[in-house]
Amino acid sequence: MPITKSAKRALRQSLRKKENNLFHKNRVKKIVKQIKELSAENKKEEAKKLVSLAYKYIDKAAKHGVIKKNTASRKKSLISRITK
Repeated sequence: MPITKSAKRALRQSLRKKENNLFHKNRVKKIVKQIKELSAENKKEEAKKLVSLAYKYIDKAAKHGVIKKNTASRKKSLISRITK
């Protein structure tokens, strides 16, 4: 456990950042998984409705630095291939 005042503060900050990063990362994972499942069940129209939402979540995660720019691009490419 941290002893100094600054170390305690750093711990609080890192826990907040971890929680925020997990929120964004899980949101992206859930929406991509949903789209994959819908496309596997041949429900392409429902999957296409989620594409814009998925792009939004992926872009926000990349903007916040949770995922890298190329990872975001790769995920978006995967979604577009799946929903075609």
